[in-house]
Amino acid sequence: MQDMNPFAIIQKYYNPSEKSYRILTVHSVLVASKALEIARDYLSRHPEAELDFEFIEEAAILHDIGIFRCHAPEIGCHGTEPYIRHGIIGRELLEQEGLPRHALVCERHTGAGLSRDEVLAQKLPLPARDYLPLSLEEKIICLADRYYVKNHRLYEPLPLSEIRNKLAKYGEAVVDRFDEMCALLLG
Repeated sequence: MQDMNPFAIIQKYYNPSEKSYRILTVHSVLVASKALEIARDYLSRHPEAELDFEFIEEAAILHDIGIFRCHAPEIGCHGTEPYIRHGIIGRELLEQEGLPRHALVCERHTGAGLSRDEVLAQKLPLPARDYLPLSLEEKIICLADRYYVKNHRLYEPLPLSEIRNKLAKYGEAVVDRFDEMCALLLG
């Protein structure tokens, strides 16, 4: 799809005057900027790599589009779904928009990805399947997303040590996946 405007898609679901829109768009622009930085750095070390920079930017801007249907009043989202479901909600929305590749980023960006075993062990309200970033672009966006939170520290990138500590509460396998992404993408 040429000349796709991710902000036009976001505005189909969000009122630009509301808190959720401001938080989503600020977060998404910061994640997109970080993702492009990671991609450029990766490409400088691996010039043979084929990265779709336009896709990275678009998908990073759209990765959290599903949050409005979740119950997260602290960020202005007054839906009924548990927040963990924002990825699969985003996938559904972007598939309806005719963006299946972007939709997969929504579904696969949570944490350092989620395995089917983790979904079952933690009794997460998700269909039992893997939610792991597979493509290089998906991994880049997943990693970039870890740097930014949607709270009072919205504009402040987190250091890798703090990200790792936050992920540790979800288990060693999650931290291992994060460390693997860092080793792959950050050199």
